[in-house]
Amino acid sequence: MKRNILASATLGAAALLVGPLPQGGLGFVQAQAQADAVRAEVGKHLKDAGALIKAGKHREALAKVREAEGVANRTAAENNAIEGTRFSAAMGVSDADSMAKAFEALKAAGRLAGAQQLQYMEAIAGTYLRAGNGAKALEWSNKYFAAGGNSPTMKTVQTQAQLRSGDMGAVLKDTLAEVQAEEKAGKAPSQDKLNLLLYAASKKGDAAAESLATEKLLNYYPRKELWAQILGGLPQRKGFAPRFGLDVYRLKLVTGNMRGADDYMEMAQLAAQAGFPEEGKQVVEKGMAANVLGQGAEGARHKRLLDLMVKKIGEAKAAEPGALKAANDSKAGDDLVKLGLAKTFRGEGAEGVKLIQAGIAKGNLKRADDAQLYLGLAQFNTGDTARAQATWRLARGADGSGELARLWSIHSRSVKK
Repeated sequence: MKRNILASATLGAAALLVGPLPQGGLGFVQAQAQADAVRAEVGKHLKDAGALIKAGKHREALAKVREAEGVANRTAAENNAIEGTRFSAAMGVSDADSMAKAFEALKAAGRLAGAQQLQYMEAIAGTYLRAGNGAKALEWSNKYFAAGGNSPTMKTVQTQAQLRSGDMGAVLKDTLAEVQAEEKAGKAPSQDKLNLLLYAASKKGDAAAESLATEKLLNYYPRKELWAQILGGLPQRKGFAPRFGLDVYRLKLVTGNMRGADDYMEMAQLAAQAGFPEEGKQVVEKGMAANVLGQGAEGARHKRLLDLMVKKIGEAKAAEPGALKAANDSKAGDDLVKLGLAKTFRGEGAEGVKLIQAGIAKGNLKRADDAQLYLGLAQFNTGDTARAQATWRLARGADGSGELARLWSIHSRSVKK
């Protein structure tokens, strides 16, 4: 299933969250350069470097740091002051390698408390990410969390690093754990987080996680555009049976995603061909009510289609006694299921549901999951949403019936009947 829209939205939103590099507390390295006992020949270079950093001339400041480094016989205090100043200057020019070198030296010298170490690692990881080095950004964000960090910004850095390094398994695992934790706490996961879950599942080819992410997105943030994207890609999914073309249209109709006159015409004709002319008539009438059909040069053609539906309804009613007898005499329940669904579209919901249930009870069904899908649809059409949702949970076919049942169940939760 194509996820380009969701992917771009996810990556864009997450990139914004990274924001400017964390700097709280990092400015202390310049003060340290002045406070530590350093000789004048070292101190003058660091003082100049500090002034250049303050003026935003970080590259020139790094040159001054190198000059200080050139002084012979440096003390430990002087080395610490040099590394502290190097970190600030390197951060200004996004030189993550130099920042990492300075951090390791300061850490080894015992110059950084635990909270300060986390701030430094946060800055290093963010700088690597900005430079496009996903592997290094992931390495440093992992170090950050291993050291006890818990910044939401760093979680975003870690996720972005995983994405850039192609580690979709890690993205999927971590994001799913976050979503589940938020739901357990009674919170709704953010739309960006669910988009990320869907993107990672799609990239990894994890159909179960993709379905889960889709369901959660539609549960928490139902949008016409999201329905359009999901339904548009449904027929292209591996294993999705072509016989469900009418069912896809049914969901497009109820979610407001019919794209124009051709969709209404196609759906009406598919319904009539499948033995549901009442449904076909309703589709044409809805198209006319929306001023999509019955207008312009094709208006007469649309009217003829409506007349055809009326004619087919008459023929179906006339043939119903014989069809019902044949369905009851059959060893399989498939024809009873079909007749029951047709009655539902005719407005005879209770009787239609009974016929479908009788067909399922008779057994020997060609496709048992399809029958559960249509029983749920019949129950939903009669206003019995709770039973419909319970029935749809029984449709687990991998050929499309299970996915359609899940989508109908999601839709039913957002509709008052």
